[in-house]
Amino acid sequence: MTATDFLVTTPLPDPGMRLLEAAGTVTLAENGMTHTELADACASGNHRVVVAQLRDEFDATLLDGAKITGISNFAVGYNNIDIAAATANSIVVGNTPGVLTDATADIAVLLMLAVARRCVEADAFVRAGKFHGWEPELLLGHDVSGKTLGLAGFGRIARATARRALAFGMTVAFCPRPPGDRPVSEDELGEFAGKVRHMSWPELIETSDYLSMHVPLNDQTRHLVDAGVLNAMKPSAILINTARGPVVDERALVAALRAGSIAGAGLDVYEDEPRLAEGLAELPNTVLLPHVGSATVPVRAEMARRCAENAIAMARGELPPYPVNPEALAH
Repeated sequence: MTATDFLVTTPLPDPGMRLLEAAGTVTLAENGMTHTELADACASGNHRVVVAQLRDEFDATLLDGAKITGISNFAVGYNNIDIAAATANSIVVGNTPGVLTDATADIAVLLMLAVARRCVEADAFVRAGKFHGWEPELLLGHDVSGKTLGLAGFGRIARATARRALAFGMTVAFCPRPPGDRPVSEDELGEFAGKVRHMSWPELIETSDYLSMHVPLNDQTRHLVDAGVLNAMKPSAILINTARGPVVDERALVAALRAGSIAGAGLDVYEDEPRLAEGLAELPNTVLLPHVGSATVPVRAEMARRCAENAIAMARGELPPYPVNPEALAH
C-alpha cells in the first residue's frame, strides 16, 4: 500500500476506523465533502480507495476523471454511484449487504404502528399538557391486526417484515417485482408457503391497508408510487417506505395526504435527502424518521467492519468480500 490508501468522507463507527488505520494511512474529511471537493480528491491521485456514504455522489463525470481503484460504500444501497461508469474505469465498488434485514424490518413495523395509532401526535399532546384524562374519542387511530399488509418486493427485508406482520395477525400479500411480476413457487416461498398471497401490482395497490415498499431503486422503480398509485389506494390505507426515497413521488404523496386520498404515511427515506418535499413536515398524518433503518449499535458496527474489509481488499488490488461490480477488477 502507499501512504495515501484511504479517503474517508465521514468517520465510520467502531471498528471501521481502527481497521482502516491498522491497514494503511487514512485521510479523513472531518466536515464531509462537497461534490467538487470529492471530484478533485478522486482525480488527485493521492488516494487509492474512497470510503463513502450514500450522500456522496459518484457520477460518470467524476468517475471518468478519477484515479482511484475502489469505492467502499457504507450502505447496502449504491444508487449514489454510477456503476457502469465505475466498471468502465476499472473502479471496484463494494457495499454492506445482509446486515440490516431485521433492523429495517423493525422500523417498517414501527412506522406502521406509529402512523396507525397516531403515536407522534399523542406524544406531543401529552408533552403539551393537553391530556386531562381518558376520553372515548381521543386520538382514535387505525387497527393493524386483521388488516392486509401489501409488500412491494419480497426480498430479505420484506420477508422479515412479513414474519412480524403475521405475528400481529395481519393478512400478508406481496408482489415480487413491481411494477412487473414473475412466478414464485411454493419452494421459493419456503416458510411463507400458504401464509402469504401473491398479487399483481395493481391488485396489491387496491387491496392493501398498509403498502410497504421493499424494492431497489432503478429505472423501473423510480416513482413507483406516483399520483396514479396513490389515487388507486384505499382512502384508509397507509404507505410505508423504508427502501429508497425516490421510489415514492414525494410531491404527489403530499398532495394525496392533504386531499385524504390515503390516510397516512410513515417514511424513513426521502426523495431528495435530507430535504423534504414542501409541506411534508407539516402534515399530522405522517411519521418521519431520519433514515434510521439500520441505526442500531450492532448493525452499524457490522456495516463498518464490512465496509473497512472491502476498502482494505481494494487497496491491495484484491476483490473485496462484498463486491457490487466484480467485473471491474478484471476490466
